[in-house]
Amino acid sequence: MSFEKWIHRKSLDIPWDAHYLTFSCFGRRPFFKGRQSPGWFLEFLDRARTRVGFDLWGFVIMPEHVHLIVLPHEGVMIRTILARIKEPLARRVVEWVNTNSPRFLERMTDRQPCGKITHRFWQRGGGYDRNLRSTRDVHEKLNYMHNNPVVRELVDKAEDWPWSSCRAWKDGTDIPIRIDRETFPQLRV
Repeated sequence: MSFEKWIHRKSLDIPWDAHYLTFSCFGRRPFFKGRQSPGWFLEFLDRARTRVGFDLWGFVIMPEHVHLIVLPHEGVMIRTILARIKEPLARRVVEWVNTNSPRFLERMTDRQPCGKITHRFWQRGGGYDRNLRSTRDVHEKLNYMHNNPVVRELVDKAEDWPWSSCRAWKDGTDIPIRIDRETFPQLRV
């Protein structure tokens, strides 16, 4: 069964609406600790942006969840974006764990009511999706998510968190990946 068929979340795919997305690791476990899985996530995020078609305005990878702000291109649905990011990452992580750290698989084990056992990277369902219809909403969510590592006391300054677009916005660089600044709405004072 494809990821798109079992993803259960309400999404309003309204043309030209940006989306604030949040999705969690299985059991809210910190599967994004370390460097490998966040690096893989960014690889699949960047690949999906090119292949599916959306603008990336911001991201933060926390130890157990992810925040994104995206603007889908015309005709692109959020569930497609999520499938192209989440499904290949889950496959890669489970394969890597199975080969390199099989005892860790127990932390990824999902025993379903029917008795089937699977290994999950992501929490069931599609996560949280909020349409952002105003420039102010976009800026508020970007600031909120960039400050998430500071609020959690993981770093003192938001730009010090390595798995965030904050540094890219502050420095104008494309580190760790490119942000689509040219389509980002500007606040008018």
